[in-house]
Amino acid sequence: MSSSVALLITGAGTGLFAGGASCAAVQGGLLAGAVTRLRDPEEGARAPLAPVGAFLAGKLVSHTLLGALLGAFGSALQPSPRVQAGLLLAAGALMVLFALDLFGVRGAGRLVPRPPAAFGRVLRRSARTRSVGTPALIGFATALVPCGVTLSMELLAVTSGSPVAGAAVMAGFVVGTAPLFGLLGYLFRRGSQALSGQLAGLTGVVVLAVAAWTMASALQAGGWVTFDSPDRPATAAGPFTVEGVEGGGPAPADSAGSEGAGGSAGSGGSAADAAPVRTDANGRQIVTLTVTDFYAPTRFTARSGVPTTLVLHGKDSGGCARAFTIPALGVQEIVKRDGDTEVDLGTPGPGTLRFSCAMGMQTGAIEFGKERS
Repeated sequence: MSSSVALLITGAGTGLFAGGASCAAVQGGLLAGAVTRLRDPEEGARAPLAPVGAFLAGKLVSHTLLGALLGAFGSALQPSPRVQAGLLLAAGALMVLFALDLFGVRGAGRLVPRPPAAFGRVLRRSARTRSVGTPALIGFATALVPCGVTLSMELLAVTSGSPVAGAAVMAGFVVGTAPLFGLLGYLFRRGSQALSGQLAGLTGVVVLAVAAWTMASALQAGGWVTFDSPDRPATAAGPFTVEGVEGGGPAPADSAGSEGAGGSAGSGGSAADAAPVRTDANGRQIVTLTVTDFYAPTRFTARSGVPTTLVLHGKDSGGCARAFTIPALGVQEIVKRDGDTEVDLGTPGPGTLRFSCAMGMQTGAIEFGKERS
């Protein structure tokens, strides 16, 4: 699954479970004005959703274009992994503020970014016209009246670093909000607004949950923390195979990928066939990470004080895992779908070097210990 598709699904899920109600609280008045001003006494029940559909279509177009522009900006800027993680933290913080505002916490509303009141009045006056295209134009203009969750999705579009991925996350978000907006539009069209203000508490809970997930991912994407179990054993450890040496040091039987390592190393096999941690004939330490939709192994034990190359072995790689980062070193690589990408780690000192996907959903670490005697 490509990263753009993954972001499309992320945006749709956020829109469905959090964005619909939150954006309805901000944009519901525009929706009501857009769909009720065109009511025709002779309409009957034949086309109650046509203005609603026009509103949503305009909203989809504007948000998709905005996402593409934000993704292009992120691509040109190319922020470091930790800057991207900081943007994700900011997105999570915005969600928390918005949730507190929904809960009615005093003072939270003053901290939530809002468009100027004059701009909202202009849009509402525009909604009073009876033009057939009015709902579409008002929907298009909602990109300028974002709710808190929309702002979070816009930050995610920037961190995607791609016009296509940015457009995907914003389009998915609008698609996710469509069911609730469609229902509210229908109720507004039929003259009932009884349900429009009853979702604030539930929305606040959902937004807080999404905020917690976003901020946890950001902390991992920045390499500041990891939420892996501390008792989880390393899946690739020394002793280490030395290539080109007959009967070179065998890896222990319980190390992942170590079975038969000596034979494959000596025969010049591919990175996929070699031991996860090995030393080549020139004395360079090679650490091999296999990338599919996940990382394997997720933890390594390697020697410090040795020139080291990390090999990212793409094996039908996809999703967020392809956007590989090492935040502490500022490394960002797009892993080949099938093939090897080499990253020079220099000569690492003792310590833990964390890696993750760009969104902090897939993580791992290399533990560099003292060189064995």
